Amino acid sequence: MLGAARRLSSQEVVDVLVADDHPVVRDGLRRALADPAAFHVVGEAKDGPSAIELTQRHRPDVILLDVRLPGIDGPAVMRALKARGLEPCVVFVSAHVSGALVHELLSAGAAGYVAKDASRREIADAVTRAARGEIVLSQTAQRAFAEELRARLQPQPHGLSARELEILRLVADGLSAPAIGTRLHLSTATIKTHLQRIYDKLGVSDRAAAVTTGFRRGLLR
Repeated sequence: MLGAARRLSSQEVVDVLVADDHPVVRDGLRRALADPAAFHVVGEAKDGPSAIELTQRHRPDVILLDVRLPGIDGPAVMRALKARGLEPCVVFVSAHVSGALVHELLSAGAAGYVAKDASRREIADAVTRAARGEIVLSQTAQRAFAEELRARLQPQPHGLSARELEILRLVADGLSAPAIGTRLHLSTATIKTHLQRIYDKLGVSDRAAAVTTGFRRGLLR
């Protein structure tokens, strides 16, 4: 039950909330959890506010939460629940698997990340393991996460990480922080944090100066 995330034994039925804006996806997730001896779907949410409301009402053991929910996106839903004193066991689901996003969400306390093209068995297994207190990643999420970790550990001669360089190039293309977040499947707040790190590393204080310095140093073409 949420509040003090409890670990379930293999014999207990897992109460699950499904939150996704697409009815077909919700139906697929529900079918993946069709075994009444293992799962009980307590509700379905089609947007962020209803996901929060249904979580507070039903207190599920696990939330299958879409990253890009209308109204309030998935990461913001998780933060809102924590702000209300709840400790949700959240397994994110998304059609797009970004290593940086997986890293961000796990760092924020998510229990897992599953691609929407995962098999029913893979989804059911992720819910079961998350309810027992494990961190779960689908195969595509594992690969993306491993690539992100390697990129973060690889030294860069110009001081910028691979992700920071990618963001700088998008800034040079004229994209705003929200637009970059949409392109990379990251929150606007995360993009702004990356931008500040870019400014600090390049010794500048704004976007225009960062782009100018990037061209001068050969980081941009």
